Amino acid sequence: MTLPLEGLLVVGLEQAIAAPFCTRQLADMGARVIKVESETGDFTRYYDDVVHGTSAHFAWANRGKESLVLDLKSEAGRADLELLLERTDVLVQNLAPGTAERLGFDARAATSRHAQLVAVDISGYGRGGPKATARAYDLLVQSESGSCAITGTPEHPAKPGVPLVDLGTGMHAANAILAALLERQATGHGRAISVGMFDVATDWMSFAFHQARYTGRDLEPNGMSSPLVAPYGAYQTADGQTIVVGTTSDREWQRLATDVLGRPDLAADPRYARNTDRVARRDELEGAIAEWAAQRDFDDIAKTVDAAQLGWARFNRPTDVLEHPQLVQRGRWHDTGSPGGSFPTLAPPADVDGWDWQPHPVPAVGEHTASIAAEFGLSAAGS
Repeated sequence: MTLPLEGLLVVGLEQAIAAPFCTRQLADMGARVIKVESETGDFTRYYDDVVHGTSAHFAWANRGKESLVLDLKSEAGRADLELLLERTDVLVQNLAPGTAERLGFDARAATSRHAQLVAVDISGYGRGGPKATARAYDLLVQSESGSCAITGTPEHPAKPGVPLVDLGTGMHAANAILAALLERQATGHGRAISVGMFDVATDWMSFAFHQARYTGRDLEPNGMSSPLVAPYGAYQTADGQTIVVGTTSDREWQRLATDVLGRPDLAADPRYARNTDRVARRDELEGAIAEWAAQRDFDDIAKTVDAAQLGWARFNRPTDVLEHPQLVQRGRWHDTGSPGGSFPTLAPPADVDGWDWQPHPVPAVGEHTASIAAEFGLSAAGS
């Protein structure tokens, strides 16, 4: 079958990660996505040039789109966009705070003129409030929301290497869009939607807020472990590798202590009976596991943990994952095009029976301006 969003037209007034990642998900499901850019293009194009002259971030978040250059500061450029929106199903924008409102293309203004439109404003802090006009990036929002305080170690707080708030915001926006499109089938009318990065981050932090509210304490970060589950961490092996092993229930703890460590005394010790007990005595258990792992090779530990029906993982670096058999043997890498040449890209995570997904290229700046202008009757002065 064809992809489910084929025939849907999406326009992105987008930059950075959150909005482009949102529209890339729609493109992966078959939507036609027109990315509106200035003459210089989305600034993330130039973070680096490692993908045949295109940045790693841009190549990842912008496959399958068309690039249309419009000067939205000009009357002609805004008129062209207005004309385009007459035939558009979805508008996504994450321009600098206040810009879309000044141009008249924020979600509420756009849907007031185009009743069929599902329009989304992606911003740092959502509608209203004292920080509504503040600039926001993934690091800033993770810091403001408390996420950095529970990541890393107490001496060295950290931001996760993956831009989780950008990605989470793009995912929430895409989910809201799909729901609004489903509603539109019944009503014939679109919706104005606002998704704030801070709201996403604080929602994802809710478990830590519950801990803070009901215990009066903040969770302390502890590197490659969990502040709420023990034992659970990374351990050096005798052959110089790192294995990650953990338990998520009292039953798993019993198997780890008895079948893996060979320590039935630990399994029987009431001081370690419940997870909360083990968290309180984390250092004792971590030390016992570290000592055990340091005397065994990685493969031996993996086989022993497998036999006990527990989970484990290898600590990998990105270069280790490029040829990971779980990706290679299932054909997850696909060649796609970019302005400078083809490169491998990963298929969408949702593997849906019957959907015929194929990778589509990453566009050059303004690559499709002429063809889109001709198709939609846009003026040459608008580009």
